[in-house]
Amino acid sequence: MCKLFINKQNLRVFSGLRANYKFKKLLNEWVNVNLRIRNASSLESATALDNKEKSVDNLIEFNGKWPTDEQKNFVKDLRIIKDFISEEEESKLFEEIEPYMKRLHYEFDHWDDAIHGFRETERKQWYPHNRQILERVRQVAFDGAIMPYVHILDLAEKGVIKPHVDSTRYCGTTISGMSLLSNCVMRLIRVDETKYRQTAQDSETTDCDKTKPATQNESTDDSYRNQPKATIENNFYADVLLPRRSLYIMSHSSRYNFTHEILSNEFSKFNGQPIRKGRRISIICRNEP
Repeated sequence: MCKLFINKQNLRVFSGLRANYKFKKLLNEWVNVNLRIRNASSLESATALDNKEKSVDNLIEFNGKWPTDEQKNFVKDLRIIKDFISEEEESKLFEEIEPYMKRLHYEFDHWDDAIHGFRETERKQWYPHNRQILERVRQVAFDGAIMPYVHILDLAEKGVIKPHVDSTRYCGTTISGMSLLSNCVMRLIRVDETKYRQTAQDSETTDCDKTKPATQNESTDDSYRNQPKATIENNFYADVLLPRRSLYIMSHSSRYNFTHEILSNEFSKFNGQPIRKGRRISIICRNEP
């Protein structure tokens, strides 16, 4: 039988092996704990996002006599997520875009009379932390990829966006926007959706948010690329409160069947209460046509 000869060197080896074993055990426990925390955090984030979406019923005010199916589709296709970004994330986005935006002048005489008091740009390259926010938008709002250029629309306090349906030559089925700096009210009025499913041959517009004004003498085909006459008399429509730092997702029926506009402070009310709009920056993502 072989006897184990114990000396100081062997004791040091055994102590090292024992310490190494304890370290590996502690490391495995630490990894497992962090995995549980990460999984719990992901579940908590998903639950929080779901709860935010479920709590937006009080952000839509329905007006007029809505057919049941129309209202059901509208609620499904127009989603608002409150507090989609944090105050810190809003500041990071603003810090990146403001140095360029402040060099531009607000325009009050746009050629198609659709937007007053605005300045705009498009951006493809973003700082990594802001790119992560846009990736979150893509995951939540779009089934696939988004267009590489993100539209930034800066609306002055007295600025207004008139009723329009975005051209399908440059926009797909979904439009999504983050609201920075201010609350506002967006109004959507029912129109004939068949007029706004333009093909590339039908449309001549050069910007997704701008359309040529209509004239009485134009044909039906021409009207596909015009601002429709969105009247609320004998019609049904919705006023939607877009809180600061929220995300709206407008797709399918809400995309084609309704004009959308940002109300001026003169008419900006929600459930009878005035909603004061200050300077508002929207960061808008779209999918391919």
